Amino acid sequence: MSVADFIRSEVNSNEIVLFMKGTQAAPACGFSAQVVRILDHLGVTFKSHNIYESEELRQGIKDYSDWPTIPQLYVRGEFVGGCDIVTEMFQSGELQAVLKKVPAQS
Repeated sequence: MSVADFIRSEVNSNEIVLFMKGTQAAPACGFSAQVVRILDHLGVTFKSHNIYESEELRQGIKDYSDWPTIPQLYVRGEFVGGCDIVTEMFQSGELQAVLKKVPAQS
């Protein structure tokens, strides 16, 4: 499976996916930490991928989204944005509206 196929599969088979530097428990940069804090604050369950685990994934996610920075948040298969966009959406209430449409996960 190519890295693009892997990313496509992850984005389309999970309600919320965050490609980030580090892990949910130990983000490796302030921008990834900020997005994790927002998602945790909102109480949503999400899957994450540490782009440091694979150089192929690190470049592949940038190519997939045509977005140059990490983290990258996807909701129901759609690219939402990076830290600045997620933070702005959270502050305006737009992110909460988007996430309310996600079915509860157990």
